[in-house]
Amino acid sequence: MIIFKNISKVYQMGDQEVHALDNINIHIKKGEFVSIIGPSGSGKSTLMNIIGCLDTASDGQYLLDNLSIDSYKEKDLAKIRNRKIGFIFQNFNLIQKMSVYENVELPLIYQGVKSSERKKRVEQAIERVNLSYRMNHKPVELSGGQQQRVSIARAIVTNPSILLADEPTGALDSKTSSEIIDIFKELNSQGNTVVLITHDNKVALQAKRRICILDGKVDDTIADDKVGDVV
Repeated sequence: MIIFKNISKVYQMGDQEVHALDNINIHIKKGEFVSIIGPSGSGKSTLMNIIGCLDTASDGQYLLDNLSIDSYKEKDLAKIRNRKIGFIFQNFNLIQKMSVYENVELPLIYQGVKSSERKKRVEQAIERVNLSYRMNHKPVELSGGQQQRVSIARAIVTNPSILLADEPTGALDSKTSSEIIDIFKELNSQGNTVVLITHDNKVALQAKRRICILDGKVDDTIADDKVGDVV
């Protein structure tokens, strides 16, 4: 599913080189629910961007569904993002003038899916996050938790290989955060691969496995019950 072999990422900042990732090796199998946790500046956002094909590594090999994508051009990476990865963001990234239905439908329009098939898949995705009764509402008419449910429905409507969630509970209260994590658990139980990026110890511990990132490296010295020490 996701294999990083000696992945490094170096940014040029003026005359200085910043090593965001240093020789990362990870393996996330199909159907796993994994959290990637680390403090601000640890490299977890860079790691997420490479997993999501939003950025490329400076060195090493990235295998996604057994395909080595290191030499892919931007147009090819865009196809992967559109078809293989469902993104969920902290700030929802919904289009305010569109209804719930229209927001969820948008990725399928980009894919060129026919209208009748779009309708079926959109309604199914919205039903999976228990928002059918809000289908025709605009984001401004929804709570934060409901907006995050819409973003999850938009992510799953394309049937991606991976759900990649970037701080999905960061803008939510604790009760609503728990409800969103329960949705991820349910999606994972139905076979979806979930990769959750977080700095929150409590959220990270809800996943079945945790990968700790510190100073651009995987920190294997931190046991699961000590994850909070890096936050």
